Amino acid sequence: MTDAARGAGLAGTVPVLIPGILRSYTAGADRIDLALPVAAGEGAPTVGAVLGALDVRCPGLRFRIVDEQGRIRPHIKIFCAGDLVRDLGAPVPPGAELMLVGALSGG
Repeated sequence: MTDAARGAGLAGTVPVLIPGILRSYTAGADRIDLALPVAAGEGAPTVGAVLGALDVRCPGLRFRIVDEQGRIRPHIKIFCAGDLVRDLGAPVPPGAELMLVGALSGG
């Protein structure tokens, strides 16, 4: 087996916690576990890659999180391993959990 073949595979499972306001896109699921493939030599997957994989599994969900300019929507907060993330290029370390939080508003 070549080094490239040995290095390719899954980055592991990234659990994504889904807030109530977005569960209509996940058939009511409050957590989605995503197994992300990584090519040899690549680092940890990014928040953007996780959201892309989430959108494949739950079509339309990414658009509720990321706007047309590729920015995280102002009313959405993303936490990776407990830290606030505002950059889709931020790495998701092995074993980290992604938590999506939707702001509530009212009048």
